[in-house]
Amino acid sequence: MSERKIRLGAFLSGTGGNMASWRHPSAVADGAVNLDYYKGLTRKAEDAKLDFVFFGDGLYISEKSHPNFLNRFEPLTLLAALAMETTKIGLAATLSTTYSDPYTVARQFSSIDHLSNGRAGWNIVTSPLEGSAANYNKPEHPQHDLRYRMASEFLEITKGLWDSWEDDAFIRDKASGVFIDPEKLHRLDHKGEFYSIQGPLNISRSKQGRPVLIQAGSSEAGRGFAAGVADAIFTGQATRADAAEFYQDIKQRTAKAGRNPEEVLVMPGCSPIVGNTPEEAEAKYQEIANLVVIEDALNYLGRYFNDMDFSPYDLDAPFPDLGDFGRNGWESTTDRIKQVAKDENLTLREMAVRSTTPRHEFIGTPTQIADTMQAWFENGAADGFMLNSSVLPQGFNDFVDHVLPILKERGLFRTEYEADTLRGNLGLTKPENRYTQQSNAQKSSR
Repeated sequence: MSERKIRLGAFLSGTGGNMASWRHPSAVADGAVNLDYYKGLTRKAEDAKLDFVFFGDGLYISEKSHPNFLNRFEPLTLLAALAMETTKIGLAATLSTTYSDPYTVARQFSSIDHLSNGRAGWNIVTSPLEGSAANYNKPEHPQHDLRYRMASEFLEITKGLWDSWEDDAFIRDKASGVFIDPEKLHRLDHKGEFYSIQGPLNISRSKQGRPVLIQAGSSEAGRGFAAGVADAIFTGQATRADAAEFYQDIKQRTAKAGRNPEEVLVMPGCSPIVGNTPEEAEAKYQEIANLVVIEDALNYLGRYFNDMDFSPYDLDAPFPDLGDFGRNGWESTTDRIKQVAKDENLTLREMAVRSTTPRHEFIGTPTQIADTMQAWFENGAADGFMLNSSVLPQGFNDFVDHVLPILKERGLFRTEYEADTLRGNLGLTKPENRYTQQSNAQKSSR
């Protein structure tokens, strides 16, 4: 039996990760705005003992956007609803630092953390799409590395606000009339490069101390930021070798930042396509790929490049040389697209199809997929995985019903929850309140 366990999150993205997933016969076409549908998937994830469910977000759409993005819930509102339907599974969502206010975000996520009794997680993003600025009354979209500088300060503020109250500050003694210990209430009084925030926050720390912090940056700036602040890191390497390289880089950066590498979980994306035979799995892959019409594939690819119009280019010519275009958005993603196209000599058509329905190592029988996940986990490529099914609910159900039992049988995944907070189930320690820590340090030095 293995003591170290695979961590698993499920990305519940409406009808699925594929742009044409809504067309699949098994899809719930309005899934992205169907609360009962999300309740059902989340309950199934909790019954399966997954660590958390996750909901993405974006702040800009156009008629070319992924259909799931055109009409979807604001994710924190959805987390509040799902907190009422669950008791153990973590609830995580995306929120942008570039187009939000630290005090409001600290209140929102702390509220979700209390509503769920310590099961909230925040996927910190800096918003890659330039069109977002126009939706927030901003003259221009900040440059890539500037957004990460802003995010670093933003995180320091929110963490400071979450520590406004020491854990035993609320006395609530009816007999004496003492509600709080004022010595255990702390103003932040932050004055920095981008923000000036006084505090304190008007809500206490949660059962798990503060929400689990998640980050998905793979650029140089993104990796540095993630290694400094994240509890879990989402990443998108397609092969075990690439994933292992990323894994080692993050662990080394984490150690250099003075953090325990074992307390930072690296979770590559995993889009399993399960068949009873390899041939059946391949047929499922082809069915999904064939749902996408080429015009939609070009639009999907173009979104990574700030809604670039690829229609003037020859579909069957080599992928065009775009230079540095697109590096102010999804920098690591656009760099990877360009490199893959160059290395494999792909045409624009081939790259567009690949972007919507990528081939990967998690296509096969339940045993083959379990073997692959085990190999990644045991050979320094992953602490766990973010399940991102191409088609929901089919892909998720296939994994939970057929692959997960094999992982449990091998002792690689839990059969029962170990704790009732997200941090506890992820094996992460509760962060000590900074002021309590300072007070204890002063007492011990006397």
